[in-house]
Amino acid sequence: MEYRDTGSPRTCPRCGAPLPGGVNFCPHCGAPLSGYGYASAAPRTPYISPCNRLVALLLCIFVGCLGAHRFYVGKIGTGILWLLTGGCLGIGVLVDLIMICTGSFTDQYGRYVLDWNGVR
Repeated sequence: MEYRDTGSPRTCPRCGAPLPGGVNFCPHCGAPLSGYGYASAAPRTPYISPCNRLVALLLCIFVGCLGAHRFYVGKIGTGILWLLTGGCLGIGVLVDLIMICTGSFTDQYGRYVLDWNGVR
């Protein structure tokens, strides 16, 4: 099914963000748009977060028990949990440190924090 422009702005079916023309996934949450009649989605890599991976790593190393790295990527709820429990007694900080180093740590929208040099 091909997307037909009806004059009304498109919105993402997952997060409701407005969509620019000619995209196959939502630039806000990374949701594919192929099943919603917009366009056929080409194979894609996971959407990359604008958060800096080096900053997240340094925050995790130096103030991880306070949840600073989680606040940085927008995970406020678990950031408060890390703040109140000392990073889940240090175990959560260690898990986050490994996830950041391996590139599997995500921001609040599920986008991978991969970029070491800054915003792309």
